[in-house]
Amino acid sequence: MQLQKAVNTVFAQLSATIENLSNEEYSHPCVQLSNNTIGQHVRHIIEMFQCLELGYETGIVNYEKRKRDGKIETDRLFTQDLMKQIQEALNKPNKDLLLEGAYDEQSVDLIRLQSNYFREIAYNLEHTIHHMALIRIGVQEISSIELPESFGVASATVKFRNQCAQ
Repeated sequence: MQLQKAVNTVFAQLSATIENLSNEEYSHPCVQLSNNTIGQHVRHIIEMFQCLELGYETGIVNYEKRKRDGKIETDRLFTQDLMKQIQEALNKPNKDLLLEGAYDEQSVDLIRLQSNYFREIAYNLEHTIHHMALIRIGVQEISSIELPESFGVASATVKFRNQCAQ
């Protein structure tokens, strides 16, 4: 599936970055990220995919019910194992899902929207790329590792830049 391949590509970039950071760098608060850590951004990415996988089984996806597992924020090997599990689980067939959430910090009333598994993979992929752009800023602040030019850049932007370069 094309979506799975795209997720695999960005996860490979993210995993390589995590591998090249020290534990201290991974969990170090970054001023440019409002004192959030790279690990916190990675946790958010992983937990969104975990919510989708849970929702696939129940038919209802609620991203507001993330676990917020601190171990993901500090344990790079654990995090990389979770990323592999997510990648392996993405090969399921498409099916209709309900997207559930309050979407307003004032409201407790949940709304439900029609969606489907592939649409939610696409959403999570774009969401991952957005957070990777933030992770890039954090990496530049706390580390000297080099990131791929396409790290944290949407595939449409990469294609556009390649066209302009010709």
